[in-house]
Amino acid sequence: MQIGQLAKRTHVPIDTIRYYESHGILPAPARRNSGYRSYGDADVARLHFVRRAKALGFTLREISELLQLSGRSGEDMAAVRASAAARLADVERKLDELTRIRDGLHQLVTACPGHGGIQDCPILGALSKEDA
Repeated sequence: MQIGQLAKRTHVPIDTIRYYESHGILPAPARRNSGYRSYGDADVARLHFVRRAKALGFTLREISELLQLSGRSGEDMAAVRASAAARLADVERKLDELTRIRDGLHQLVTACPGHGGIQDCPILGALSKEDA
């Protein structure tokens, strides 16, 4: 199949497919006599893998490492687990940070009556304070 067909089947834009090729995420495809790239089912599967990994928050570098690991049959899965555990820890740190941000914003919104002079706005006042 040609690159447009691959893009349609995987819901990955053509420019992204080319980017993945240039960065080794997707292997360079065979070329037809016409010069067109020729892709197969393995490329479809690989792009689906990349999309799912990205949806879970893995970086392209991490995805590349996972793809390399997936090609090593017979090896222990410890490295894959370690990569997923590191991603999970990162997500949990981000959730903690987002919870802190939400709580801070909630306090600011609750403290603001929503009317009156802007100079008396508790939100702007809190944001203007110097750190102690």
